[in-house]
Amino acid sequence: QVQLMESGGGSVQAGGSLRLSCTVSTFTRNTCMGWFRQAPGKEREGVANIFTSASGGVTTYAGSVKGRFTISQDSAGYTVYLQMNSLKPEDTATYYCAAVRSFTACGNAWYRFSSGSWGQGTQVTVSS
Repeated sequence: QVQLMESGGGSVQAGGSLRLSCTVSTFTRNTCMGWFRQAPGKEREGVANIFTSASGGVTTYAGSVKGRFTISQDSAGYTVYLQMNSLKPEDTATYYCAAVRSFTACGNAWYRFSSGSWGQGTQVTVSS
């Protein structure tokens, strides 16, 4: 079972930036790594995911964050980042890191992560 731990959450004003980190306990080759978020009273939604294979990484973003957020992975494969720029109050949520074994990119198949491993979450609050 892969264990994940998020860090880097906090409070920031609108227009600011934060970088979230997700440390995983095992090598993440042939694994989809994703970031999700859940705001109070709302359903959990996929934010970004990355699939890393020997030929490189494939990234997918939700439309609401495209152009503002960037998902990346360190070369060792043990840390996944979510760089969040131009933050908006509507980005306020608890952000979760997730991982699911895969031999193909997950793309917009966010449901695939439901059978994977999840972190405990980190809070991001954006004030106007």
